[in-house]
Amino acid sequence: MARMHARKKGKSSSKRPFMTENPKWVPLGKTEIEDLVVKLASDGANSAKIGLVLRDQHGVPNVKLATGKSITEIMKEKGIMPKLPEDLGALLKKVISLDAYLKMNKRDLHNRRNLHLLEAKIRRLERYYKGRGVIPESWKYTLDRAELELSR
Repeated sequence: MARMHARKKGKSSSKRPFMTENPKWVPLGKTEIEDLVVKLASDGANSAKIGLVLRDQHGVPNVKLATGKSITEIMKEKGIMPKLPEDLGALLKKVISLDAYLKMNKRDLHNRRNLHLLEAKIRRLERYYKGRGVIPESWKYTLDRAELELSR
């Protein structure tokens, strides 16, 4: 399938090995993994970073196979989920830094277009998350609101 904002096709990527149960060589138990997830999330790591730390430093290849729940489900259960979804937060950070750059470089039309494309992605995600009930219906994207959300 083609990309939305580029004239390229997608790239094929590597696939995780098919496993239906947790390997026997995993050193940590279910409660230990959940405690690590809670500790890392309370330190401010997002779920992707938590998964990388668990894989690389603790030898847990798949949290869902080990615990029966995904990292975000564990975070929701413990009440330490961030207010905004991670993908939306990452896009807001990118928009803020790009806007600061464009204030210094007003004639950079290429990056001005990139800013418009990022804002379109944010508005699409906003519609999606409002429909799912993840963010409130009153939430509306503006650049000022993005800066306010990320300063918290």
